[in-house]
Amino acid sequence: MILPVTPEDASAVARIIGQAVAPVFLLAGIGAFLNTLTGRLSRIVDRGRVVEPLLLDSVGVEHDRLVREINTVDQRMRLVSWAITMTVASAVLVCAVVVLLFAAALVDLHAGTTIALLFILAMVTLALGFFIFLIETRIAARAIRVRKALLTHQVDEAAGDE
Repeated sequence: MILPVTPEDASAVARIIGQAVAPVFLLAGIGAFLNTLTGRLSRIVDRGRVVEPLLLDSVGVEHDRLVREINTVDQRMRLVSWAITMTVASAVLVCAVVVLLFAAALVDLHAGTTIALLFILAMVTLALGFFIFLIETRIAARAIRVRKALLTHQVDEAAGDE
């Protein structure tokens, strides 16, 4: 049997939904960030797949350079994986906040402190995800710089063509 919904009930549900909208928008932002992270991880893995066979066929100075590069690729994969872990944990905590907001209103549960702590924890884990991402991008920027030997070699070749 379905019980009729009174205007007060509808108003209470509307208020709860209003309170839950902000965390839901936050989830959308977290999802976009996760999309960026997974795309970045995919590119890093692709680079590792390119470098690995080159490393096996290399010797001397080129081998040493490729060993450094594969180590950097491995470090970047670990960092992006941790950033994904922290960001997913944040999303799960935000979901818990939304569930508790509804549950607290429906059963008259006094969970304000729990909700606040979960939200704080969600923000801390999201901030950690952003921070780890920042570290990874700094490592990537350092690793991608064009080697001076290549620039000097190109200049030497151009001078020889004249």
